[in-house]
Amino acid sequence: MFLRNCWYVAGWSKDYTRQLKPQMILGDNIVFYRQADGAAVALEDACPHRKLPLSDGALDGDRVVCGYHGLTFDCTGTCVDAPTQRDNIPKRAVVKSYPVVDRYRLLWIWMGEPEKANPDDIFEIENFDNPEWGYTDGGVLPIACNYLWVADNLLDPSHVAWVHVTSFAGAGTDDQPLDLERTEHGVVVSRWIHDQPPSPYYKDLIRFSGNCDRLQHYEMCFPAIALNKSIYTPVGTGGPDKPHVANTYVNISYNFMTPVDENNTQYIWFQHRNTDPDDREISDKMNAGAVVAFNEDKTILEAVHKGMANKVTPNTDLGLDAGAKLFRLQLQRLIDAENESAGT
Repeated sequence: MFLRNCWYVAGWSKDYTRQLKPQMILGDNIVFYRQADGAAVALEDACPHRKLPLSDGALDGDRVVCGYHGLTFDCTGTCVDAPTQRDNIPKRAVVKSYPVVDRYRLLWIWMGEPEKANPDDIFEIENFDNPEWGYTDGGVLPIACNYLWVADNLLDPSHVAWVHVTSFAGAGTDDQPLDLERTEHGVVVSRWIHDQPPSPYYKDLIRFSGNCDRLQHYEMCFPAIALNKSIYTPVGTGGPDKPHVANTYVNISYNFMTPVDENNTQYIWFQHRNTDPDDREISDKMNAGAVVAFNEDKTILEAVHKGMANKVTPNTDLGLDAGAKLFRLQLQRLIDAENESAGT
């Protein structure tokens, strides 16, 4: 059901502290904490004795102590103390550990075979350290639906015309043809819309007046990371392969979908723009607008999840679903290959 030999976003780095933090990812119960030196740790959240969650225990230095009989585990998941039988620590008393890495303000976790975990494979966020780019605080949104419904939505530029009327919608988002591209890492659905007014969300952010040429670039990368790029540029200056001009405005929404289980998704996002790196007012305004829009998505997607799970008549695909269907097909092939390699 899930691709495991890859990096997922567990959450914002700031939310993982010296406190034991339980969390479910891909159906696995995991406990997170930080060691005294700040290094993050992720362990199976179940003591091997009677499966009491380790998150119900306590930290003793950099070790987790089970709240039932005191079995103590280090950052590798090895039992290093058994108070009721210190001269005979059970060799099988081991909990699974997960590789974790802090990067881009996010804590990433590798859910597959630990020996295959390579931090160089973490999704790259271009210009993250560029002082000329500004970013929003972003957010975390739980959505009661399968993560692939969120992925479908983020490969669908057309839904904004109906779901996000006061934010991301605009002329051309309802009926202009879409371009579909298969990439090494996933799928891109995009289109240039020429000589139209900017969408409500962007009209006060761009640095020129009048109509614009606008790019909707919706990209989904494995396992479930979406890069939604919006480019606004003066009329006549936009189009495939055309260079940016002085007033070209670029905003990228980074969206990280982490499956909690088959029916729930943790959606983490932030926005990155090529202007106003130190303008807190703009960042806060963009963030607030995005929160409104993404909650509109949440309402739709939770209803879609229920509707598709309980359908009594067949559903019908539209032409706009081509990108989502291609992404699902490629992802399933990767999952099947991984399962075959593991013998499952």
